[in-house]
Amino acid sequence: MITRREFLDTLAVSAAGLAVSSTAKSYAQIMGANDRVNFAVVGLNSRAYAHLASLKANEKDIRITHVCDVDTPILEKFSGAVEQKLGYKPATDKDFRKVLASKDVDAITIATPDHWHAPMAIAGLEAGKNVYVEKPCSHNPGEGVMLVAARDKYKKLVQMGNQRRSAPHIIEIVGKIHEGLIGRAYYSKGWYSNTRKSIGTGKPVAVPATLDWDLWQGPAPRKAYMSNYHPYNWHWFKHWGTGETLNNGTHEIDVCRWALGVDLPNHVSASGGRYAYKDDWQFYDTLVTSFEYDDKTISWEGQCCNGMKQHNRDRGSVVVGTNGSVFVDGGSYEVYDLKGNKIDERQAGSAAHGSADLTGADNMTDLHFANFIAGIQKGEKLNSPVEVGNVAVTMLQLSNVAWELNRGLKLDPKNGHVLNDPEAMKYWDREYEKGWEPKV
Repeated sequence: MITRREFLDTLAVSAAGLAVSSTAKSYAQIMGANDRVNFAVVGLNSRAYAHLASLKANEKDIRITHVCDVDTPILEKFSGAVEQKLGYKPATDKDFRKVLASKDVDAITIATPDHWHAPMAIAGLEAGKNVYVEKPCSHNPGEGVMLVAARDKYKKLVQMGNQRRSAPHIIEIVGKIHEGLIGRAYYSKGWYSNTRKSIGTGKPVAVPATLDWDLWQGPAPRKAYMSNYHPYNWHWFKHWGTGETLNNGTHEIDVCRWALGVDLPNHVSASGGRYAYKDDWQFYDTLVTSFEYDDKTISWEGQCCNGMKQHNRDRGSVVVGTNGSVFVDGGSYEVYDLKGNKIDERQAGSAAHGSADLTGADNMTDLHFANFIAGIQKGEKLNSPVEVGNVAVTMLQLSNVAWELNRGLKLDPKNGHVLNDPEAMKYWDREYEKGWEPKV
C-alpha cells in the first residue's frame, strides 16, 4: 500500500504514464491555452451528480478530465454520465493520488465521505490544485484549522459547498437585513426534516470485489467491513460521518450566522437522541441546538425520521428582529411584520426550494461553481472561501461534542476552543491511520 506520505514525496515525478485520453492532453484544453479549467471529480456517489450538473452549466469554462472513486460500478456509472452530458469520456481512476499527480488537472471537487474531505483537500492543495470541497469541509475542528492553514501555505483557492452563499435572493435579503430591514436582528433558527429509514444492524461480510476498502478508509483507523456502511450509511457512524447537523444543518446555520453577522459563539448546547429506531445509527435522529452570543442566539432543529414541515418547508431559516422577521430558503424569502403578517416576498425560481433532496442539484450550486471557476480564471472573490465556510462547520462539530457529553460548552470565540474542559477538547481532533496523517 502506498501511504499518503510516500505519495507526496514522489508527487513531482512526471505523470506522463497516466492513463489520460489524448483529447484531455490537448494543448487547446489545458489551463492557460484558452483559460478552461480542467476538473477532476472525486467521490462519485450522490452529491457528485450535482457537481456534474453545475460543471455542465459552466461547460464553456471547464473540462472534466478525470473522475475518481474507490468503487468500480460507481466510477463507471459516473463516467458514463459525464459522457452523456458533455459528449466525451474522462479518464477514470480508483486512486485519487494518481489524479493529483496529473499535470492536466487544475482543480478537484471532493464529494467523498466526510472523513476524507480535509485530508484530500490538503493533499490537493499540496499538489498545486484548487479545491471545491463539499460541506462539511472537515471531520473535526482540528482538521478545519489545518485546511485553512494549507490554503494559506499553498496559495490556491478552496471553496466550500455551502451554495446558499451564491444564491442571489439570499445575498439580497441578507444585505437588506444588515441594512436594518427588520430592525436589529437578534435571533435566527434553522431546521431540517426528513423521513430517513432505519439502517438496521450490520453484519460482517466480505468486502465487495469492486471496492477498495483500504483506500475508502484512508486516514481513518481501520475497521472491518460491515453490510450497512457503504455507499451512504457511513454518514451515521462517528468514525467517518458527522451526523445530520453537518450533513444538512451546515447550510441553515451558515445562513443564520451570516444574517446575524456573527462568527463563533460563546456557548453551545445540544439535546436529542436516537428515538425513531433501534439500530446501528450512532448519532441522533432528533436534535435541538443553541449557539449563544453576547446579545444574539442561533438554534437548529433536526428531525431525520419525521417529515413534519415548518413554514411548509422541509428546511429553511427564520431571522427575527426588533421590527419584524424574515423566512428564507433555497428558493425564496418572505418578510413579516411584528405581528406575523407577510409584507414582502421573492420567489427565486431555484430548483432547491425547501426540499430535503439528497443530491441537491440546483442553480445555487451552478452559481457557486461559476464563482469558483471565476476565482481561478479571473481572481474573483470567492463567496465561501474555506475560512468562512469552516465557521458553521466548527460550530456544529462542537454541538456534536456538547451532545456527546450531555452538557453545554463554554467557548473561546476567537478560535472555538472549549474553555476549562479537557475532556471536551479531546474531540477537537482524531486519531489517524499510521502513514495517512494530514500535515501542513
